[in-house]
Amino acid sequence: MQQLPGRHFLQIPGPTNTPLPILAAIAKPTIDHRGPEFAELGLEVLAGIRSVFKTANPVVIYPTSGTGAWEAALVNTLSPGDRLLMFETGWFSTLWSKMTKSLGFEADIIKGDWRSGVDADLLEARLREDKAHSYKAVAVVHNETSTGVTSNIAAVRRAIDRAGHPALLLVDTISSLGSIDYRHDEWGVDVTVGGSQKGLMLPPGLSFNAISDKALAASRTSRFPRAFLGWEEMLSANVKGFFPYTPSTNLLQGLKVALEMLHAEGLDQVFARHARAAQATRAAVRHWGFEIQCSNEAEYSSTLTAVRLPVGHSADALRHEILERANMSLGNGLGPLADRLFRIGHLGDFNNLTVTATLSGIEMGLKARGIPHSPGGVDAAMEALAGNLPPAALAAE
Repeated sequence: MQQLPGRHFLQIPGPTNTPLPILAAIAKPTIDHRGPEFAELGLEVLAGIRSVFKTANPVVIYPTSGTGAWEAALVNTLSPGDRLLMFETGWFSTLWSKMTKSLGFEADIIKGDWRSGVDADLLEARLREDKAHSYKAVAVVHNETSTGVTSNIAAVRRAIDRAGHPALLLVDTISSLGSIDYRHDEWGVDVTVGGSQKGLMLPPGLSFNAISDKALAASRTSRFPRAFLGWEEMLSANVKGFFPYTPSTNLLQGLKVALEMLHAEGLDQVFARHARAAQATRAAVRHWGFEIQCSNEAEYSSTLTAVRLPVGHSADALRHEILERANMSLGNGLGPLADRLFRIGHLGDFNNLTVTATLSGIEMGLKARGIPHSPGGVDAAMEALAGNLPPAALAAE
């Protein structure tokens, strides 16, 4: 690939841009992971990450991608042959269900249309039918990265409670943690899965399990073999800030700074910034005359927008054009949506200018490819951004 001048715009829905202060922290000399300096670091990040999940309970940090945290949520709480109820909202919910089956669990999938989130009423009906309480867990994705759909987790919790079902609630927040409001304790989630490479603004390599008391109790009776991903040894070592094996020391140094940055801005302001960027992006997409993959406005994601192109036009060709002309990467369509849509990431470390620059690059590509659209989408986005107060002004009101 030829050398492209200027800053590369990484506008995929994760991994996201890593801010310089976090990169600088990661680049610090590696410290002794058994020494007192690391113990102080470990205690700080283990405590700080709880506020992002909004939990008072432990959060386990793994040196893995989000896939490892998916597996950890399953193997620590379930026993061989256990049944789960899962809801298909897109590519990543499908991958999680495939993993579940490959581990020897039984997964019943409620089919979805890849354009909407979890239907809490359907979920409740299925749980009411399960008189024997054979489902040991319900597993759903909060923010489906392949479609730009955010499910209502509080509604899922209410559905489980109305059905009077004892199933655990497992939730994937990999593309929403630290960028869309999420409340592990308040919403009664038992295991929340997260990753470092999106809203937390770190490179890939760390993942998380936030754990309820009910999940901890389930882990003590689980008969599924686990070693590297086991909670017990991890939680025991974490009490003093350590880990049972060599952790990702330098990524944890970066995590400390990431948490400081999120708290300095304020989580509510972070969420508002993401929502504002999403609103502006959708304004541009609508002006261009394109369809948004998410069909329900109440479920629009604040971290990404998936855009459907008119039939006969290649989303991958458009993405390639934009990469060559604007040095910008956009997300591709996954699974059955391959080449049908492109995904605009607006999460992590960005501001209003990042949003308008991203949309300018897209409009440039649309013109170059001759894809029918109404020019002026960037102007529509700027009007949306100008109509909202910046975070500092919101905080002062």
